Amino acid sequence: MDTQSLLDAAVLGLIEGLTEFIPVSSTGHLLLAGHFLGFESPGRAFEVLIQLGAILAILSVYSTRLIKMLRDLPTDPRTRRFVVGILVAFLPAVVIGAAAHDFIKTVLFESPMLICIMLIVGGFILLIVDRLDLNPRYRDIMDYPMAVYFGIGVAQCLAMIPGVSRSGSSVVAAMAFGSDKRAAAEFSFFLAMPTMVGAFAFDLYKNRDVITSAAALNIVVGFVMAFIAGVFVVRHLLDFVSRRGFAPFAYWRIVVGAIGLAAVLTFG
Repeated sequence: MDTQSLLDAAVLGLIEGLTEFIPVSSTGHLLLAGHFLGFESPGRAFEVLIQLGAILAILSVYSTRLIKMLRDLPTDPRTRRFVVGILVAFLPAVVIGAAAHDFIKTVLFESPMLICIMLIVGGFILLIVDRLDLNPRYRDIMDYPMAVYFGIGVAQCLAMIPGVSRSGSSVVAAMAFGSDKRAAAEFSFFLAMPTMVGAFAFDLYKNRDVITSAAALNIVVGFVMAFIAGVFVVRHLLDFVSRRGFAPFAYWRIVVGAIGLAAVLTFG
């Protein structure tokens, strides 16, 4: 048993849980941290598979609401429309993710400099959007038009470039389409559920032959840490966003990206 590898896995799992649902790019943070820790992941499976912990975190926090939606689905047209909207938003990620999977994993995931640049650029975009004097038309995620659901889903695909942020791209798109900040953040939670489950299942299938027992143990450790941290974030994020907006996350992205870029240029 490699104790250092398990410690690295625990740290990376904590990073995953803390960053998955905030607009800072969990994948970008994981890949940068793994790069500087010297953490090796067969097929880059670890970074995707520990998302199961974050998935279970959001499912556990939203379990009551999800159960109510399932009960209402046969009889409530508004609930059915919302579920269809989530599926419409999820569809672009299915198509583009499956088509570009190998390129994403073998090219984009292997470029720390690209990740740092995307963190910085995305930080400035998030900061600009957060400061815009927008007049929200939608304050309830169940009231989005179908075109808005689809547009958010298309925007989410930009997060296949590590450093962009899945939640960040969906939040910015939702606000640009007329959503208020809290609803934009909440919809990113719901869209994360099928998106992350799909990515997890697809990556598990693609990497089933390269995951060793040691790699599996690292994944389990990372999963547990991601679950614990993810529960904390999901429970508190919406209230934080309502009070503070997205500017703190924008500044964090810019600082981390700048430090990472300096480290890449200095140490490689």
